[in-house]
Amino acid sequence: MAKESDAFDHRFKLLLTGDSGVGKSSILLRFTDDSFATDQPATIGVDFKVKSIDVEGKKVKLTIWDTAGQERFRTLTSSYYRGAQGVILVYDVTRKETFENLEQWLKEVDMYTNRDGVVKLLVGNKIDKANREVTRADGIEFARNRGMLFIECSAKAKTGIQQAFEELVQKILDSPHLVNNEVSGLNLASRGTQGASNCSC
Repeated sequence: MAKESDAFDHRFKLLLTGDSGVGKSSILLRFTDDSFATDQPATIGVDFKVKSIDVEGKKVKLTIWDTAGQERFRTLTSSYYRGAQGVILVYDVTRKETFENLEQWLKEVDMYTNRDGVVKLLVGNKIDKANREVTRADGIEFARNRGMLFIECSAKAKTGIQQAFEELVQKILDSPHLVNNEVSGLNLASRGTQGASNCSC
């Protein structure tokens, strides 16, 4: 019998994607474990974490997949798009090429996701650094033109991370076609629940 603390109202699958080195793993670790490593190794293939959060009185269990940004892993990671209700596209505000490559990542999202109306969140990471190459206005315009949510954050400085995930989950909750077709069959992900914790906003 499930413990009361294990009960949840919804279960969503989220995906982090974007170029290698933009901070996808750092964003995930900051959100799930409230930790940050300056020498975070590159993700090999895919990794995932599980965390439960409360949004407007609803307890939502998130399985968050962190995909590798390197070209050689593209065919491997494509299958992980399937079933996702939300996709987070990350770029590094100090590396303009990671912003310019977003179009290619969007094409992959549209190609491999098998749900209509998947919620997309654009995240400009590393705003703690001074050598910015992509302005906030650039990010806002890109997201607006493509119907995406947008936020800037810093995994290192712990800025905007919680807000990013909460806004994404809120948008999914506001999309009945996604809520009514929640992800199922995530037995693999249940191994990660030991590290899950409720957020304290």
